[in-house]
Amino acid sequence: MTTAQLETLRSEALALSEPERAKLASDLVASLDGPKDSNLSEAWDIEICRRINEIEKDPSLLLEASEVLARARTRIRDQ
Repeated sequence: MTTAQLETLRSEALALSEPERAKLASDLVASLDGPKDSNLSEAWDIEICRRINEIEKDPSLLLEASEVLARARTRIRDQ
């Protein structure tokens, strides 16, 4: 594809609605990851469900981002 063709494609993509651009961007990024491994995808789906269930059972397990970052900085500093 030539530079001119790429620029035309870019311009056309930018003219899409926000949801259309988001879908296009998602599809393009997914295409960079190579073929999907259905076993891996299934394993991640199971892990995500497990984590969601864990959080729903005990929301007190959640930490504020500032707390997580503070703990991480302390661990790095103390190494």
